[in-house]
Amino acid sequence: MNVENAQRFDGKYAPNSTATFYGNVIITQGTMKVTGDKAVVHFDADQNVDHVLITGTPAHIQEMDDSGNLMLGHANQLDYDNDTGIAVLTGHAFIQQKGRGEAHGDKLTYNTQTSEMTGVSGTDGRVHMTFIPKPKPATGKTASKPVVPASASSASNPKGQH
Repeated sequence: MNVENAQRFDGKYAPNSTATFYGNVIITQGTMKVTGDKAVVHFDADQNVDHVLITGTPAHIQEMDDSGNLMLGHANQLDYDNDTGIAVLTGHAFIQQKGRGEAHGDKLTYNTQTSEMTGVSGTDGRVHMTFIPKPKPATGKTASKPVVPASASSASNPKGQH
C-alpha cells in the first residue's frame, strides 16, 4: 500500500501502531485508489497494513475488478480491511459499478476481490439500487439470413396474372 500524497502526517511505522495522514490524502494499492481529507493507517504485529480508515468530504474509493469493471464509491467514512479486501462505506454511502448498476445507503460493504456488495439504511429505512441490464448479444440470425428476391412468378408476370 502506497501513500502517494498527503500534506502532513504523524505516527510511526512500528508493530501494532498507527500513522495518520492529513490533507488531500491519496493511497494506492494495485488498481485500487482511495482518497480523503484524513487517513489513519493501522499496522499489525508484523508491521503490515492491517486496515485504513479514511474520512473526508467525502472519502472516495475506486477499484478495477478482475473482470475489468470499474467500481467507484464515496461516503463520509471508508474503512478498508487490507487482509480481506472489504471496504465498508458509512454515511451517505454510494457505490457504482460501471455498466452494472449503483447502490445508495447509510452503510455499504464492498468486497474488492469478488465485487459482492451488501447494504443497509437507517435514515429512511431503505437501500436504493439501480441495476443496468447487460446488452443482449446479437444472435446473427438476421445477418446470416439470405436476401430473398421477389418471387419468380411476379418477376416473370409483371401484371400479377396467373
